[in-house]
Amino acid sequence: MPKVKLTIIESRCRDGLYKAGDEFIVEGVCPPICHELWHDIYPNVYVLLNGGELDCGDERVKYFSHRCGDQGRVFIKGEVIEE
Repeated sequence: MPKVKLTIIESRCRDGLYKAGDEFIVEGVCPPICHELWHDIYPNVYVLLNGGELDCGDERVKYFSHRCGDQGRVFIKGEVIEE
């Protein structure tokens, strides 16, 4: 079963929850990240956990990147990892 690795690329989180380089592995349960960021990225994580691919220009890929809805303070990357 695929897993999704979430990596914080950049962080200016107002609550100081993250720093660049923080990683979380998602196997189906919400990782310990803020609910606002999780709400934004969950649809992409769900697709990847279930073997799907996402649109990226003219390609279909197994990763995404996203800036949080709070003025883009956190930039996160998600990617499928096989273990």
